[in-house]
Amino acid sequence: MKSILPDFSLFRRNKALAILFYGQWVSFMGTMMTGVALPFQIYKTTHSTAWVGAVGLVQLGPLLVAALWGGILADKYHRKPLLLLTGALAVLGSLGLVLNALTFHSLIFLFFIAALMSAVVGIDRPARSAFTQQLLAKEDFPAFSALSALKDNSSMIIGPAVGGLLIAHFSLALTYSIDCFSFIFALFTLCCVPAKANPRASEKTKFFASLKEGLSFAVSRPPLMGSYCVDFFAMLFGMPMALFPAIALHHFGAASLGWLYSAQAIGGLAFSMMSGAMSQIRRYGRAIAFSAGLWGLAILLFGLSHSLIWALFFLALAGAFDAASGLFRQTLWNEAVPNHLRGRLAGLEMISYMSGPRLGDAEAGLVASVWGIPVAIVSGGILTVISVIGCCWIWPEFTRYGSIDPELELTAKE
Repeated sequence: MKSILPDFSLFRRNKALAILFYGQWVSFMGTMMTGVALPFQIYKTTHSTAWVGAVGLVQLGPLLVAALWGGILADKYHRKPLLLLTGALAVLGSLGLVLNALTFHSLIFLFFIAALMSAVVGIDRPARSAFTQQLLAKEDFPAFSALSALKDNSSMIIGPAVGGLLIAHFSLALTYSIDCFSFIFALFTLCCVPAKANPRASEKTKFFASLKEGLSFAVSRPPLMGSYCVDFFAMLFGMPMALFPAIALHHFGAASLGWLYSAQAIGGLAFSMMSGAMSQIRRYGRAIAFSAGLWGLAILLFGLSHSLIWALFFLALAGAFDAASGLFRQTLWNEAVPNHLRGRLAGLEMISYMSGPRLGDAEAGLVASVWGIPVAIVSGGILTVISVIGCCWIWPEFTRYGSIDPELELTAKE
């Protein structure tokens, strides 16, 4: 009988993947600490949800440009040197946050660093996704997706919880410093992973031709387009994280801040611990759509909650559905995209799963500043459900996608 737990035996079979994975696990926990510290510092400085939401807009432009460039670079050049460069830039960005927290406390500088770090992520993620895919056998895609969900959700619990404690009992500077050391650790582990040559790194292709090739591939695959758009709209309308500082300070108390940031990850972690059972599900498109729709419903119920216990329960439920969606999306993307296009398609994926939350921060902050926090959250949950239904109607092939159906399988051929 197949275990419901994640398959850690993958790391015994693949040592290089294990080294890279554990380095990123530590680094992501540090990033989650900064993910709490930065909006808290902005809200403490401005006392405005709109300003907290605005940081998402500031990050969006650099992210979009860097994701497209980063995807092309990841397919054109060797990926390990790119990852070493982005890791070094991340260290410098964290040092900038430490310096700002210790000395001049500039809001403008915070926004500048946020934009810079967003651009670094835009270059890093496509290269990392493509580099990781090179280390994996096709049959290991579902197992790795489950382990990635475990990594992400455990980091989103530990990182915000530790970050909240550090902010409350020590300082913002210490919080940012720990993130800096986590990037250094990730760089060290990356150095221990053997480099992998790109399948077509020697090809000489111009920027726009290379970008067009990636876009054409994505647009011609309805399951890919459906997965991108479902995730984008779910994050655009149903992501209330920009409101957490205001909710904590004005409704549940400052001590609840870390719990609010961690609750979704707790639900995601609970799902991840049972993700081994999900390997039996092959209708990835349908699973993504159901998960995203239930995420929207859980967010709606969170917006209607008047007690901290119920608010945390529905956030945890939303996190479980988000983890399910992410697991099936990652597996679908790895199966459907050949490695010589993986960087460019990873850049497009980033636009869907990272621009949505940043626009969602701005949307939630603006709506909350005009109509109040409950209206912002409840309306976002409703719009999420509607948008998921719309995506399924526009791309019916998306909901029918699954490896059990050979005619719908998009397994890429080199």
